[in-house]
Amino acid sequence: MKEEKLTFKITGEDGKDIECEALFTFEGKENGKNYIVYTDNTLDEEGNTKVYASVYNPEQEEQTLGVIETDEEWAMVENILEELQKAADEENGQE
Repeated sequence: MKEEKLTFKITGEDGKDIECEALFTFEGKENGKNYIVYTDNTLDEEGNTKVYASVYNPEQEEQTLGVIETDEEWAMVENILEELQKAADEENGQE
């Protein structure tokens, strides 16, 4: 069974379209905001896939990505990413 990827385009600072892949979305329990975590499948200096996060409104037909504004929001996103990485490492026999 092939998993279907959700892709979308954003406009970079240079005005060019960048194809991105949504990794997952979630709703913040404490603030009710919706977040999307995504990648443009580029790598950082250490060879890790770059991952980004933004606020979005699932009710909007024409989507716009919003800025994560607070340290608390970033901490929440980072905690979720760490938990997912930990689960993936355990599944792959790495600890």
